[in-house]
Amino acid sequence: MAYLIEPLIQQTDQQVVLFGVSWQQYENLLATLGDFPGLRMTYLEGGLELLMPSSEHEMLKKVIARLLERYAEELDIPLHGYGSTTFRKEAKARGLEPDECYCIGSLKDIPDLAIEVILTSGGLDKLDVYKGLEIPEVLLWQNNQLVLYDLRGDSLTVASRSQFLPDLDIALLARYVTPQEQPQAVKSFISMLRQSQYS
Repeated sequence: MAYLIEPLIQQTDQQVVLFGVSWQQYENLLATLGDFPGLRMTYLEGGLELLMPSSEHEMLKKVIARLLERYAEELDIPLHGYGSTTFRKEAKARGLEPDECYCIGSLKDIPDLAIEVILTSGGLDKLDVYKGLEIPEVLLWQNNQLVLYDLRGDSLTVASRSQFLPDLDIALLARYVTPQEQPQAVKSFISMLRQSQYS
């Protein structure tokens, strides 16, 4: 007997934001729901965002991650992936799970670069959370644009180049963020990189 299993395709992110949540309540929810498949929690000074990412969200973060990982392989850059590990600091009242994140060069307690996809408005300010966690750079996909934020110092700065991957052309990378065509996007991106290296 054959069974047909159809994947549940979620078209939009499912998001709830709660306020007045204590740090202890956040920690308890992490302990209780932390392994719930797909659930992402963001905590910012008493605000708690619960997010179930859509299939579009997951495909976008995956294609950006694949492009970045192939770029690092092509240029022989040591890139250590943390995936969507939970990072939190009670003293700063902040915590989250990046869509993807990496250390460049060597492993560290805090990643050097995070990838964040935002498709739904009305959530907590993720860049504020990343800044409080002292994650120096975030590649943010929002409104069909890929923007690199430098979070060092007192303000958020849009950067054209990464301090960790200074030769990475963010605008070029953004052209290949095509989640429906991931394999071809990665191949075309690497082909373009090779052409630019020899021209």
